[in-house]
Amino acid sequence: MKLFQRLLVAPAALGLLTPISANANEVNLNEISNYSDVESIKFANFFNTDALAESSLIAGGEGLVETSVDTSADSFSTTTTASFGSTFYVGSVDQGADDGVTTFTYDFALDLRTTFTGEDSLDVAIIGGNADATAVDDAMGGDGTDDDMLVLDGISYTFPLGGFTVIAGDGVGVDDLNTGACAYSAFTDVISDCGTSSVGGEADSAVALSYDFGNGFTAAGGIGFATEDTGILSDEDESTIGLEAAYTADTWGFSLAYTDNDEAAGDTSFFSAQAAYTPDAAYSISAGYEFDDDDATSLFLGLTTEVGPGSLSVGLSTQELADDHEDNYMYEAAYSYAVNDGMTITPGVFIIEDAADDEFGMVVTTGFSF
Repeated sequence: MKLFQRLLVAPAALGLLTPISANANEVNLNEISNYSDVESIKFANFFNTDALAESSLIAGGEGLVETSVDTSADSFSTTTTASFGSTFYVGSVDQGADDGVTTFTYDFALDLRTTFTGEDSLDVAIIGGNADATAVDDAMGGDGTDDDMLVLDGISYTFPLGGFTVIAGDGVGVDDLNTGACAYSAFTDVISDCGTSSVGGEADSAVALSYDFGNGFTAAGGIGFATEDTGILSDEDESTIGLEAAYTADTWGFSLAYTDNDEAAGDTSFFSAQAAYTPDAAYSISAGYEFDDDDATSLFLGLTTEVGPGSLSVGLSTQELADDHEDNYMYEAAYSYAVNDGMTITPGVFIIEDAADDEFGMVVTTGFSF
């Protein structure tokens, strides 16, 4: 089906999903660890009356600059914070001749953060949910686990070293300390990071560091490792190396990144660029460009602007999305509005076009952060 025909049926189809959207928004779970506006949460220890009297419990951030931490057996550290997030996905994906069914899935994330000196951070990420099996989940990048179980998704430690910031742990990417220059918040996971999806590589764990030169200039880099059983930097280990240089000014930014993946099928190097223009206005413009040493390229352009009580995002990408998608185009449009401080609803549509097959998706997400 041609693009303009898709756009004609999109409003009608979105209307069918509107009654469901009251229960449905988008939360970028990869950024939940940055959510720090959490009020104090008290967990009573019903097995220890002394702990109830002391009321030394999980705090919402107070004491983060203290160098001494109460780690008594009766309480949590006063410098431990917890943040939570969940996303409901309701929608369908029409893949060529196959009419997509409407599905409902969800994911959940819990982040625990503790500081020992006020300048470091031990972070633990726990995820759950069932958003990992449907065509909607594939497009939206939902996180899920088997049988809806909570599992440890990653653990890392961040600390200063000289003038550098260092992060190490499992679930860490070589790009975790990258500055980046993408102001566009993607609706689908397929064109996240302004279409430069290869930044960070395939590593399961990594050590990365960054340095701030001042005046807007930063640099970052890291080395990643594939699995625990192959060892670190062994002949069998599929490692990743990443480097980035970035400049950020008041109204614009630019970054360049290099990623080298050492995989079983061979080495592949990616070169990525991001740029963003963020004036003191109701809109921002982002762009991304990426190519590898096999001459495969991708280009992204995105616009975000305020419309009424929310914001409208429109993105266009040309990239190889899968083995059966070559020289394709992807379009997405989404409208996001906050119902309250902790709940955001985002209905959106996306289209993938190529000569062999077309895909059309309509999804309503409801994101909760608390």
